[in-house]
Amino acid sequence: MASIVPKTIVEKYPIHYDQVLISPTSVRVSWADNIASTYHNIWLRDHCQCEQCLHPLTKQRLLNTFEIPSDIKSTAIEQSKDGLTIHWNHQTHTSFYPWSWLQRHSYNPRFQKTFLPKKQLWNHEIQQNPPVVEYDTVMKSDDGVAEWTSKIEKYGFCFIDGIPVNPESTQKLLCRIAFIRTTHYGGFWDFTSNLAKADLAYTGLKIGAHTDTTYFTDPAGLQLFHLLEFDGEGGKSLLVDGFRAAQILCEEDPNAYRILSHIPIPSHSSGNKETFIQPSMPRSIFTHDNSTGQLQQIRWNNEDRSIMDQWSDPNDVTLFYDAIRKWNEILTRKDGEMWEQLRPGRAVIFDNWRVLHGRSAFTGHRRMCGGYINRDDYVSRLRLTNVGRERLLETLF
Repeated sequence: MASIVPKTIVEKYPIHYDQVLISPTSVRVSWADNIASTYHNIWLRDHCQCEQCLHPLTKQRLLNTFEIPSDIKSTAIEQSKDGLTIHWNHQTHTSFYPWSWLQRHSYNPRFQKTFLPKKQLWNHEIQQNPPVVEYDTVMKSDDGVAEWTSKIEKYGFCFIDGIPVNPESTQKLLCRIAFIRTTHYGGFWDFTSNLAKADLAYTGLKIGAHTDTTYFTDPAGLQLFHLLEFDGEGGKSLLVDGFRAAQILCEEDPNAYRILSHIPIPSHSSGNKETFIQPSMPRSIFTHDNSTGQLQQIRWNNEDRSIMDQWSDPNDVTLFYDAIRKWNEILTRKDGEMWEQLRPGRAVIFDNWRVLHGRSAFTGHRRMCGGYINRDDYVSRLRLTNVGRERLLETLF
C-alpha cells in the first residue's frame, strides 16, 4: 500500500533472548537471529506491570510518572527463563518483565505485529468472486461476525446475502457490528429519491466515486446499503478500492501524491436549513499513520468541497488542480471500477475510509435503507471477534 514516509520495521519476530547488556541509561536485550532491542530505563520503570503500578482490573496506570527521576538507574538485574527482573534505585522498587512482553513492546527496533488479515487490493476482476457472507451466519454467532468483519478488513467491502427484505432485519444486521451512528440524516435510513434531505443521494442523478461525511471531523467508518424496492432503470452501485488507486497515484505521480497528502481541503454539509457542518479543521485527501507512514484514510468528495481560499502557498493552486485531475483520472479508470446492481435480499457494506462508492443515474422508484457505524466501534468489534480480548490486552500492557 501507499506510504508517505518509509519506516523501518523488523518483520521477523524474535523468539529467544541471548544476552542482556546494561548501560547507565538503558538495557539492551540481544535476541536470536542477531536482533537486539534497547529499552530506556525511564521507559521500563514507567511501564512496570506490577499491581502497585498498574491497576489489575481497570488496567490504568497507578504509578506517578512524574516522580520517576530522569536519570533512574538499576541497582541489580536478574535473568531467568521467564523474564527480566530489575531492581531500581528509585523507591527501592522491583519490576519484572517477561521476555514475551519485551518482545511485543520493543520500540528500538519495532517488530511487526500482525493479528488481522492483510489488506488485499483489488480491481474490477473481484466482481467474479467478491467477498460474501450469509445473513443467517452473521446473526447466529460471533464467529459469523468475525468472518464478516475480517472480509471487510481484507477487501474493504463485503456483500451479505439472504437478508429478509425489510428495514427491521437490515437494522438488526448492522447492529451485529456496533450501534448505528446518528447524523443529521438520522440513525438508520429508509429513503427514496424524493429530496427529503438536500443531498444528491436523495435524487436519481449519477454520483461519482466518493467517500461519505468528509465534512465530519471523524468521518463514518462503515456504511451499509440494502435495496428494498426498485421499479425503474439504471441505479447500479459503484465501488472503487481507494487504497489501490492511491498506490497507483503514488507510483505514477509521486509529487501529486505528496500534494494530496498535505494540502487541506475544506468541506461542508449545508444543504439543509437546520444544518451547517464543517470539520474542526480542513483535512487532506490522504491521511497516514504517524509512526509507520502507511495510508490510513481517504477523504474525497468533490461535490462537498468548499471554497479553497486559505492557501499557505499560492503556488500550490495549480499544483493542487493538476494533482486532483490525475487522482480523478485514476479513480475513473474502468479497470478499477466494480459495478453491481443491488437487489432485495443482498446488502453491501464497505469501509468508508478506504472504498469509494457511487452510482449510475436511475429513473423510477428506488427505496434504499442502511446506516453508518463509527470507525472505532467497527475496529473494536473486528479485533475482539478475530483476535480475542486476552490477546489484545497483551498488546497494551
